[in-house]
Amino acid sequence: MRKDLDRLMEKRGLDALVVSGSTYGNPSLVYLLKGADVSQGIVVKKRGEEAVFIHATIERDEARATGLPLIDIARYGFVEILKEKGNRLAATVELYRRIFADLEVRGRVGFYGADDPGRAYVFLRALDDALSDIEVVGEYERSVLTVARETKDADEIAQIQEIAQQTCEVMAATVEYLRRHRVRDGVLVTDDGAPLTVGSVKQHILRLLAGRRLEDPEGMIFAIGHDAGVPHSKGRPDDPIRLGQTIVYDLFPRRPRGYFFDVTRTFCLGYAPPEVERAYRDVADCLDAVVAEAGVGVEARRLQQVACAFLEERGHPSIAGDPQVKEGFVHLIGHGLGLSIHESPSFYDVPTNGQTLQPGHVFTVEPGVYYPDRGYGVRLEDVIWIDEEGEVHNLTDLPKRLVVEMGG
Repeated sequence: MRKDLDRLMEKRGLDALVVSGSTYGNPSLVYLLKGADVSQGIVVKKRGEEAVFIHATIERDEARATGLPLIDIARYGFVEILKEKGNRLAATVELYRRIFADLEVRGRVGFYGADDPGRAYVFLRALDDALSDIEVVGEYERSVLTVARETKDADEIAQIQEIAQQTCEVMAATVEYLRRHRVRDGVLVTDDGAPLTVGSVKQHILRLLAGRRLEDPEGMIFAIGHDAGVPHSKGRPDDPIRLGQTIVYDLFPRRPRGYFFDVTRTFCLGYAPPEVERAYRDVADCLDAVVAEAGVGVEARRLQQVACAFLEERGHPSIAGDPQVKEGFVHLIGHGLGLSIHESPSFYDVPTNGQTLQPGHVFTVEPGVYYPDRGYGVRLEDVIWIDEEGEVHNLTDLPKRLVVEMGG
């Protein structure tokens, strides 16, 4: 949580941190700016002090929404610096020298944000060489901001719950949209008699999202038949929607510069083959077993172990037995969820994964079994939150049913 930043900085020996760049694809900057509608900037936080936001002149009004102390970047005269130095690298180093002098930043400074790796490498080396009172610090894994972001406070949970409700509404509306279509020779058809396709359904889903001011930056999954058996197949746009085939519908929208939600349902229209019915029961039971295992202090990797053992006992191969398996249970049981679609905690079942579930964690549980050569796949996904008292909550208010009867 944000309130943990000073403690985490002290533990890692950081005197200050800098987060910079565009807010697009930069969740750590969005996190410190509390989702304010700005396009870029620099946040400087000294340990024990409030963060300061250095913003573009043209975004001064939007910058106020951060609630942070503000500095207009024009104060540092970057254009004049650029004229003097003659190249952008030297000018940017001088800009940061002026910022650090102004804010009295010195010591070990961690740098975070989004930039081209090579460009960032050149800049940080130049900065480290140029400023004798600054030690540039980088973190590769579980950075101070990654750890802070993985536990959510009450305001963050409220935002996630709002997105959860709207996402589930879109999922339910999509199913109702499918039910209302006529069927000809086992294929859903539109009013003009043309086959309803995956692409057409996705266009309808995008309209439903837009009506709720949600966006789909990562690209939803709506896959049928063989493609439902390949976990991250998005679905082929021209595929017709047929009765009796599994549809894996995985929706993970967000509010612009906001939090993601993530839910998957698998269903068949009209009827389901017996083999699919058995697989669906196995996956649904597995999800319940894994959620029952979750709690404060439980090793995150334990949830992966439970899922693999459960599905193997039901006769499905898993990556625990063969890391290269392509049928059965072939992926992780879940992932943390927040300003990124995938974040901590991690559920990798490896000895180096010492993460344990903690209050404030929000994560998915998404068992699945996949048999593309048999023409089907099944995945179910709910989002779980552990509150401050250690109670486990399912944030996904959406029924699970395999067979969707036609005729709305």
